[in-house]
Amino acid sequence: MKALLILNDPAYGTERCYNGLRLALALLKTDPEAEVSVFLMADAVVAAKKGQKTPNGYYNVERMLKRITLGKGRVLLCGTCLDARGMNEDDVMDNVHRSTMDELASETAASDKVMIF
Repeated sequence: MKALLILNDPAYGTERCYNGLRLALALLKTDPEAEVSVFLMADAVVAAKKGQKTPNGYYNVERMLKRITLGKGRVLLCGTCLDARGMNEDDVMDNVHRSTMDELASETAASDKVMIF
C-alpha cells in the first residue's frame, strides 16, 4: 500500500498535525511494506523546523518526523509555503525534501490512499 498524508495545520495549537503524524507512524508500524509520504504545507511546514524544544511530557513533532524518515517514510515540504514563512533549508531538519505542487500531484496520483489533516 502507498499512502499519502497531507498536513495543513500548525505543528502546535491544534492536534491535527500530531494526529496525522501518529497515523503515519502507525501505518509504518502495521505494514512494513507500506510506503508512506507526508506532505507538509501551509502552517504545517513549521513542523519540520529543527531544534524544537517542548516541555517534558508534551509531544514533539520534530521527533515524530524523524521517526518517519528513519523508517520507510518520506517527508516533503511545500517550497512556496516555506518561502512564505521565511524558512529555508538551513531552518529545517535533515532528511526532509523541499517539494512542489507538481510533486504533490504526482504523489497523489500514485497513492492508494490520500488523507488530509
